[in-house]
Amino acid sequence: MSGSMLSPTANRLEQYLDLLSTRQKLVASNLANIDTPGYRTKDIDFQFEFLSRLEGAQPGVIDVAGLPTKNDGNNVSLDRETGLLAENAMRFNLAATLLKGELRSIRKAIDEGKSL
Repeated sequence: MSGSMLSPTANRLEQYLDLLSTRQKLVASNLANIDTPGYRTKDIDFQFEFLSRLEGAQPGVIDVAGLPTKNDGNNVSLDRETGLLAENAMRFNLAATLLKGELRSIRKAIDEGKSL
């Protein structure tokens, strides 16, 4: 999408969706490695990264502190990761719905301009 055609809200929604996609990949990787000895849970500081993204920065992956570690050194929590998947899906659906509304407004303006 071209940033110049979209409203500032649509541009932010697009960045938000990109960040949600990044988090979804991390959560999927965490779940894929739930039985991998020594694997450490990865995530992003969502609020910090979203604000940084508005300034053009790429998201930084962090190790999640404070999670219980199993005997094999792995600290992936199935409950935490499935909760994040559900939260991420809900956020993604909401942002996608809002972005669709923005795009409908642009399409309507274009159609109205054609009829002039």
